[in-house]
Amino acid sequence: MIQTTLLTKKFGKKVAVDNLNLSINEGEIYGFLGPNGAGKTTTIRMLLGLATSDSGKIFIHGKEIDYTHDSYKSQIGVLPEKHPSGMWKWMNAVEYLELFCHLYGLKNSGAKINALLEQLELEEHKLKPIRQYSKGMMQKLSFARAIIHEPEILLLDEPLSGLDPYGIHQMRDLILLEHKKGKTILVSSHQLSEIEKFCTRIGIIYSGKLVKEDSTKRLIDSIIPMKNYSIELDEESPSLLQKVLLLPFVLDGKIENTTLFISVDKEKDHRKDISKFLYECDVSPLSIKEETKTLEEAFLSITDSQKNTTRGSSL
Repeated sequence: MIQTTLLTKKFGKKVAVDNLNLSINEGEIYGFLGPNGAGKTTTIRMLLGLATSDSGKIFIHGKEIDYTHDSYKSQIGVLPEKHPSGMWKWMNAVEYLELFCHLYGLKNSGAKINALLEQLELEEHKLKPIRQYSKGMMQKLSFARAIIHEPEILLLDEPLSGLDPYGIHQMRDLILLEHKKGKTILVSSHQLSEIEKFCTRIGIIYSGKLVKEDSTKRLIDSIIPMKNYSIELDEESPSLLQKVLLLPFVLDGKIENTTLFISVDKEKDHRKDISKFLYECDVSPLSIKEETKTLEEAFLSITDSQKNTTRGSSL
């Protein structure tokens, strides 16, 4: 659905986006992650035609974007990192959305606007000037504007910013609802614990370069050298460890009081094998817990590795 090839953008001597090759499949939620200044927003601006690349190409539906024509923009809905200011602020929410319906050529949009505002719990504030809106309320209104014309693609830059926990939950549900409709969604956010819950694939950009890309699960698994289990036993069994270490799939282990800790090959789930073995040894496992990593830990591990590589190459 979205593809960039060797996309490059410079600001003076600084390379903001460096030969970026993105490939975002139709109908997926793609998490576009990176530290501040990595090139995420610049990439989104180029996708929107708000900034021109120095080299490289952008394709949507396999067709190269022609910035001299605006037809492709109707296929895209955008929630920007920074909200509109100035002339918009005197409008109320209904007038604001009516303006964009007019720009997109939508007719008889009143019912749709009211339904969206009700869904976003802005209905009681719809006649209030948007200059009085909180950041969270403005975030919701911007999302309504992004989807009002039923675009095929959504580009969401920090969609969870400024929202309270309830608002984050609500926004996540709205993104998933758009995903169910078949929309292709690119999300850039620093709230990685939330991104982990709904993104199907992740791309990490560092210093303008795509340094890692995979499904969310595989990307997290990539930083785990082995699976670690903690097993609560019904009683102490000091002699058990020796037997456990002889199992072919066990790489390491230790026992502390009634807790057995073992490390196994990460390619397979060995919990059933472990349970069976323990029962054969007349030991009852009360629980078997797998140590898990998060997207945030994977992100920090990958970007720290890039930071160290960059620092090493500059010495």
